[in-house]
Amino acid sequence: MGPLGLALAPAAWAYRAGALVREGAYARGWLARGRLACPVISVGNLTVGGTGKTPAVEMVARWLVDEGRRVAIVSRGYGRQPTAPVELVCDGGVPRLSARNAGDEPLLLARRLPGVAVVVGADRLAAGEWTVANLQPDVVLLDDGFQQRRLLKDVEIVCLDARAPWGPGGLFPQGTLREPPAALARAHLVILTRADARRNLAGLLDEIRQHAGAAPCLPVDYAVEDLEDLASGVRHPADALRGRNVLAFAGIAAPERLGETLVGCGAIVRDLVAFPDHHGYEPRDIRAVTRRARAIGASLLVTTEKDAMRLIKPGGATAGASTRRDAEALLPVWALRVRLDPVVGPAAVADHGSPDPSRAVESWRAELRGRLEAAIRAARAGTPR
Repeated sequence: MGPLGLALAPAAWAYRAGALVREGAYARGWLARGRLACPVISVGNLTVGGTGKTPAVEMVARWLVDEGRRVAIVSRGYGRQPTAPVELVCDGGVPRLSARNAGDEPLLLARRLPGVAVVVGADRLAAGEWTVANLQPDVVLLDDGFQQRRLLKDVEIVCLDARAPWGPGGLFPQGTLREPPAALARAHLVILTRADARRNLAGLLDEIRQHAGAAPCLPVDYAVEDLEDLASGVRHPADALRGRNVLAFAGIAAPERLGETLVGCGAIVRDLVAFPDHHGYEPRDIRAVTRRARAIGASLLVTTEKDAMRLIKPGGATAGASTRRDAEALLPVWALRVRLDPVVGPAAVADHGSPDPSRAVESWRAELRGRLEAAIRAARAGTPR
């Protein structure tokens, strides 16, 4: 542990003590908690940012919709500028709010999940109650809800990054852990993201089981769908990057992962410009990265789909193009669109005994389905959930 880690140790102890006091206050009923009339499935994580919660929420939402469920997503909408305590991003149709008012992740989910409602509110209990009263979903999917204690949940799904499941340095702010690994005992299901199919994860899966017990663990990894030209909306296959000189830029928790993915697609990444997480892009930002790209011989700008939510202005123009002349001077900006897919290879064999990903997925989904149906029966019967 370096000098900075030692200096932050007291703050990490204070953070943990505060979390324990808060947990005890909820457990003893000193802080009010509430339950919705419909089941609540939470998708969260143990560390601060960067574990794939948003694509995991999308994956779970799609599976629920495939089974005929009416799904509504409730999110805090981190970094947004609210105009009301609870706001409807979309009712399953065209999004009604911009990224500024909705938050980039809720807007991304609204755009990628037609037919799924998305609601934002800092008080997730109030947002959930509004959602049930106004949208009548079969199930509420709570985004980033593992540490959220005010709204009672029926299913806890936790995302872990296979490359750094516990993050560096221990508890925040000394490290990136929101809670110690032992908190996984509350999890009903685990999603292991960035699980490289070529890597044998047996040791890591054993370590996860020590904390999560029998909670099924599904190894998944990012798969590139395509790239969207933000000016025209045209979609390009990943192969369109092969041999192309690009400048990558992103305002996400781990921007280096964008560069790794682009290299995997065959792009020649001349530079990677990192902005702060959830950065609100201004026209000068795009003009600056355009100048940088031209200076290093890059002919294309590539960013993440989440960043794209903060780049697209009303009317579909890209930030930076205030006039037609500006638009002509800027380089094309493509957004990388990805999803989570179950892995095939040693990771699947280690946890499920078969390289067939469909078996792993069905086992995991069966556990989710069983818990969801039990919660529905309890809600209908008025018995404790």
